[in-house]
Amino acid sequence: MRLFTGLDLPPDVVARLEEFLARLRPTARISWSAPANLHITTKFIGEWPEERLGELQAALAGVALRPPIAVHIRDTGFFPNVRAPRVFWCGIEAPGLEELAGDIDRACGTLGIEPEKRRFSPHLTLARIKEGSDVKPLRELAMAALRNPDFGEFGAGSFFLYRSQLRPTGSVYTKLAEFPLAK
Repeated sequence: MRLFTGLDLPPDVVARLEEFLARLRPTARISWSAPANLHITTKFIGEWPEERLGELQAALAGVALRPPIAVHIRDTGFFPNVRAPRVFWCGIEAPGLEELAGDIDRACGTLGIEPEKRRFSPHLTLARIKEGSDVKPLRELAMAALRNPDFGEFGAGSFFLYRSQLRPTGSVYTKLAEFPLAK
C-alpha cells in the first residue's frame, strides 16, 4: 500500500480552489490536480505492507495531542522557481503544522520509516509541469491578474492516513484513518 498522512480541506476552500483552477486550466497544458484530491501532506510514507497497517495506525495514534491548527490557504508560486517550474503550488500558513509534521515523522520513524531529509514546506500541489511545457500564459496570469489570491481559513482538528492508488487517469486517495489532534 502506498501511504501518506495529511490534512483534509473543507468544502468551501475546495470550491474556491476549484473556481481558481477553472480560470487557469486553459492557459497551460499541464497535469492539473483534481480539486477533490487537494490536501496538505504532512508525511509521505510510501509503500507499507497491508498486514502492518494496524501497527502504523497505533504509532500515529500516539502523536501528541495539541490544539486545532489554524490553516490559511493563500498565494501561489512555482517550485523550484518561476523560470524553470516543475510544480505550481498554493501556499499554506499554519503555525504549529511544522511541529505536527515533525511528530508524525518521529512516530513513523519508530517503525523504521525513512525520516524526512528536507525541511517541511507545506503547500497544495495545484499542477505538475513537465519539462518543456509552455507555462508563460499561466505564469503571467498567476503573477499579474490573480496576484495574492486568498482561498480561506479553517481549523484543522484532525490529520488523516491516506492510501494513494496510482491510476492512468490520476491518483485516487482514500482515507484509511482519522487521528484527532485534541480529545
